[in-house]
Amino acid sequence: MSDWTSGYVADVDYTHDFFHEMTPAMLALSATSRGQKHGLNQKRLSYCELGCGQGFTANLLAAANPHIDFHAMDFMPGHIAGARELAVEGGLDNVHFYERSFADFEEETALPKQFDVIALHGVMSWVSKENQDLIVDFIGRRLAAGGMVYISYNVLAAWAAAMPLRRVLLDHAAQSSSPTEDRVDEALAFAAKLEATGAKFFTINPSASSRLGSAKNMSRKYLAHELFNADWTPFHFGDLAAHLDQAKLSFVGSSCMLDHVADISLTPQQGELLAAESDPVQRENLRDVMVNEQFRSDLFVKGPRQHTERSAIGAWFETPLALMQRYNGGVLKLRWRQGEIALDHAQYAPILDALVAGPATVRSLLDQGVFGRMTWGEISRLLTILVGSGILSPCLPLEGRAAREARCQAFNLALCKRAEDSDTLRFLASPVTGGGVEFDRFEQLFLLALSEGKTDPNQWADMVWGILSAQGQRVRHEGRMLESDAENLAVLQVRATNFAARRLPLCISLGLCLPLQEGFAVPDLQQDADLDAAELPRQIRGVA
Repeated sequence: MSDWTSGYVADVDYTHDFFHEMTPAMLALSATSRGQKHGLNQKRLSYCELGCGQGFTANLLAAANPHIDFHAMDFMPGHIAGARELAVEGGLDNVHFYERSFADFEEETALPKQFDVIALHGVMSWVSKENQDLIVDFIGRRLAAGGMVYISYNVLAAWAAAMPLRRVLLDHAAQSSSPTEDRVDEALAFAAKLEATGAKFFTINPSASSRLGSAKNMSRKYLAHELFNADWTPFHFGDLAAHLDQAKLSFVGSSCMLDHVADISLTPQQGELLAAESDPVQRENLRDVMVNEQFRSDLFVKGPRQHTERSAIGAWFETPLALMQRYNGGVLKLRWRQGEIALDHAQYAPILDALVAGPATVRSLLDQGVFGRMTWGEISRLLTILVGSGILSPCLPLEGRAAREARCQAFNLALCKRAEDSDTLRFLASPVTGGGVEFDRFEQLFLLALSEGKTDPNQWADMVWGILSAQGQRVRHEGRMLESDAENLAVLQVRATNFAARRLPLCISLGLCLPLQEGFAVPDLQQDADLDAAELPRQIRGVA
């Protein structure tokens, strides 16, 4: 009997993550930022995710983008069963999941003949050369002319020095008959012993030593899928680009918009060297070495169509933007590859202040005069940095928001109800951005309490503590498990009060709230300014 797993880790479920870069509005703006027309503003679109894992990203995107038909496949039955279950709970009718392999997905009769978007996150690095070929063949046949591909993968530049370490881990794990997560622990422990012997590999390759140290604190489920599959390929960009060329794909650029700004990504000497290189593929190869790239997330298109300078500016003007973090006029401190990003408070503060009132198009912001005397080059650079840093997000058009909001509320209600039992699903769907926003378990339960008519934050804390205590769980705070009811409740009350003052207004602005009961008033942020000293660190999320 053949092994249906083909060497892929199949006895440990993949993590339930949401990948922001796969959001259609983000794909569209990333293409616009690179001067590329995208076609993602059509009324009906089709989107395919290959190797969807738990299907959480596909489900969330389907909730927030009802104008798009989503089709997602994975070969693990448990993943697909769970994804379908969540789709039913969330009332989604525009997402379809298939338990298929790359070898037989083409045979699925329910698939549309062509897709506008095909996305795969990390998959190419974790499958065999045979499956890589099947993926490229599928893209070549099923991607519509003008369609876009999002593809992310491990990069050879940063992984080359760690490849022997990965082989040590894999070989040691193969000698054990323990469950996979135990084998991951055993392999990490063995590698640590190997390092402790003074093995020169680690002294000559300090990045491998650092990687081993970081792995100790990572999810074992994640590590099992990242490092312990039989097939594992860190790519040289030029090799992958040549393979995708067989599907008539052309490189657009990184989906990471911070990488679109050269002066925060490269030194002046590096920028000068790259500017002198005429071959776009060779430029990317050199760039990976310059920044020691570990993981790329790239956009390719089938049939590139470049904007003119005028039409590119026009595409920017029509882009709606939303504020994604609470802003009270303070100084932003952002960092990227070259360290801290120098930003002028006088330039970005008026933009963020204007967006506190709600989403607005770039043209609307221009009409309001928030850009002052900035040139278009300065404006587009600043907006690119703010979006790339997660301060701002591109949005869907205002038209259709009410319908999207109703769908997102139903889906988010299903997620918040699941938070009664688990902290697995950590994102809610926004009808404004068409993507996801992270919320921990406590915050989801606060929203659930609010939707049930509890208007006082102390009532939210009471409800959350009732849920946790009934399951024998406690809050972990400052490295210590809180034992008494009073301690647990006190921490939850602080969390609830700060959530009401700091995140709830943003939730409402982004359409993330469940239906609010009449009588609830959003706290005045100015009156709650003194909460800073009492606010608990954001990393306090765990229960045990």
